[in-house]
Amino acid sequence: MKFCGTVFKYGNDVNTDVIFPGRYLKVWEPAEMAKYAMEDIDKEFAKKVKKGDIIVAGKYFGCGSSREQAATCLKAAGVSVVIAESFARIFYRNAINLGLPIMVCPEIGQIAEAGHQLEVEPTTGEVKNLTTGKTAKAKVLPPFILEILGDGGLIPHLQKKMKKAS
Repeated sequence: MKFCGTVFKYGNDVNTDVIFPGRYLKVWEPAEMAKYAMEDIDKEFAKKVKKGDIIVAGKYFGCGSSREQAATCLKAAGVSVVIAESFARIFYRNAINLGLPIMVCPEIGQIAEAGHQLEVEPTTGEVKNLTTGKTAKAKVLPPFILEILGDGGLIPHLQKKMKKAS
């Protein structure tokens, strides 16, 4: 599992209210939710993002409310991975549960800018900026999280395990 895509870069304290604005909470279809992803921080995001693109952010990405829609809309928009200096705990867990890869990389802001191309290897933590040649090391995701992500999220992962057990 390797990710390669164009960077959308944001700063610190990007909260769930700007990732998926509260005025759209009545929208439940992921494809429809994707149309409003990041709208309050980047009005062009939903129009520009392509499958495989990467979000880079500073500290405490996903802070604020515990809404799962924040991770859902990013995944539905085609984001392959979110790499940040740190994450709010509940967003981190929601993202993994929903099958959206996220990685902690304290140096990411120093090596990546909006529009750059990144290549990310979650099993080794290697992050390479294909535009500049700079590299950084993200925290490696544990095997059980990689397994959940590989299965598409926690529910598909548990369904797979139960099927094997029966």
